[in-house]
Formats: sequence, C-alpha cells, structure tokens
Amino acid sequence: MSGHNQETRQPGPFHIVQQLQVFGQDITGEQLRYHRKRVLVSKSFAFDAAHHLHDYEGKCKNLHGHTYEVVFGISGVPSSNGIAVDFGEIKSIWKERIETYLDHRYLNETLPLMNTTAENMVVWIYEQMEQALTSDAYAALGARTEFVRLFETPTSYAEARREWMEE
Repeated sequence: MSGHNQETRQPGPFHIVQQLQVFGQDITGEQLRYHRKRVLVSKSFAFDAAHHLHDYEGKCKNLHGHTYEVVFGISGVPSSNGIAVDFGEIKSIWKERIETYLDHRYLNETLPLMNTTAENMVVWIYEQMEQALTSDAYAALGARTEFVRLFETPTSYAEARREWMEE
C-alpha cells in the first residue's frame, strides 16, 4: 500500500507548474496505487424514450415520453495503476449493451414484457450492467454493480441496489 504511510506534501502558494511529473522518474509504478480498498465510481447517461403504462388510471396510461437519466454506481478495487473501474468501460457497456434498447425507443416494444414503470425498468437496467460486468469481456475488471438509479423526471427516480437484487 504505497503512498498510505508517506507524508502528504503541503501545498505552497499558487505557482505555475514548471515541469510535469514523469512516470519512472518522479513516481514509480508501485506508487500509482494508493490503496487496495473497494471504491465506487459513478457515471450517468441520458436517453429519450416513449412509453405508456397498463392497468393505471392516470395520465401516464397515454403514450408519452421522458428524458430519462440513468446513474450507475460501479465498484472495484484499484489495479496497479490506481484505477478501479475506467469510466470508458462503463460507457462502452452502456453504448453496446443497454442504450440501444432505450434511447429514442418505444419502451413497451423494446423491453421484455413488463409494465414500463421506472421500478421495473431500473431492475432490467441493473441486470444488463451486471451481466456485462460478469461476462468474459469484462470479468477481469472485478467490478460489480452496486446501484442503478433511473430518473424519470429531474425529481423522481427509482433505484435498484446490489443488496436488494441478491435477496
């Protein structure tokens, strides 16, 4: 656990950086990872979609649309370079395996048969991310889905958490 027991350098007055830190000269490979504890990284994405609800008496029984926001909380233990889960990996999974079913779609058609409530959709999205992270393509990351939050409006969301999905 390099770095953990080292003294923290106190910042001096504002100054312009004269020389960038050089890997292998100013910092070693062993110093890149500060700890070996699991940490959570989070990334969000927006998508637009239409849907309607069945067996519901209210305006949402009619076809309508939302600009949704989905927030992923993904945890992992930092690798030797100090990165637990690369934000680019989360984006790749989103783009390749999830977004295509959601963005600019009629959700009642593209999702499995369900009432397309935020409560149902967030569990489906959680399952897709977790399946991807445990697939051969991403399993080496050792990452896991801790939560998915799906905003249907800026003030209303549903959430799926790891502990609830494992019950």
